[in-house]
Amino acid sequence: MTDLADAVESVAQLSTVWRAMVLDRDEQADVRDLPGIAVRWADCRFAFWNAITLNEVGADQELLEKRLHQAADIMRSKQRPGFLWLFEDLLADDVRATLDEVAQRAGLVHAFPGTGMAGDLLPVPEPHHPELTFQRVTTDAQLTAYADINSRAYGFDLEDGRDGLAGSALWKQEVYAYLALRDGTPVACAATVEAQGCLFVILVATDPAQQRRGYGEAVTRKALYEGARATGLTRATLHATVAGAPVYPRIGFEPNSPLHFYTLGS
Repeated sequence: MTDLADAVESVAQLSTVWRAMVLDRDEQADVRDLPGIAVRWADCRFAFWNAITLNEVGADQELLEKRLHQAADIMRSKQRPGFLWLFEDLLADDVRATLDEVAQRAGLVHAFPGTGMAGDLLPVPEPHHPELTFQRVTTDAQLTAYADINSRAYGFDLEDGRDGLAGSALWKQEVYAYLALRDGTPVACAATVEAQGCLFVILVATDPAQQRRGYGEAVTRKALYEGARATGLTRATLHATVAGAPVYPRIGFEPNSPLHFYTLGS
């Protein structure tokens, strides 16, 4: 694939998966596909389920400015905060250097960077880690543990993470979500879900007190292994934070579009 094709795929994967995740929280959630803008907003406490993405290819500065103002207006209309996900490779070359400046004029503030990644890497070998056992999430207690690891890893209140996952039949039945346990205690988690002919890796996290021990990589491999075994899919996609970016190439993912997360300014 070309870089542009990878970026287009990455946005499509996000929009597809987030539709399911947002509607899982609220059947009346704001799920709209507007010109150039995909809205996937649950308006819940878990900020990652409140998302807007720009999806036009080759947007110049005038169009980008227009779309960012539209996105910011939508975000201001919501009760709960969330993120604008912006894929750099979709933009015209000459506007990428001024991206933060244009965003600021719309009232948006850069929160943190990320990277889209993908690879034709499946199947992967069944993973083993000498300190871990793996457990698929099938109960509410396991789902709460999964939410809490994410909250601690991303600096959210525990109740914020639980609001994003608690009681979800989707996560217990259709998502291949796994906990990594050390001496019976959940220390890391990862999940995959089928989307448009790919496995999408979602909500990978490691308890901050247990990081740099290979736990996140091991449980990601487990989620990929089980997801591929169940679906027969051979391609996987994900969106990595800075913390996760060094891990995924070791599994076989290749970076594509730089990704920027924006929030509303105060």
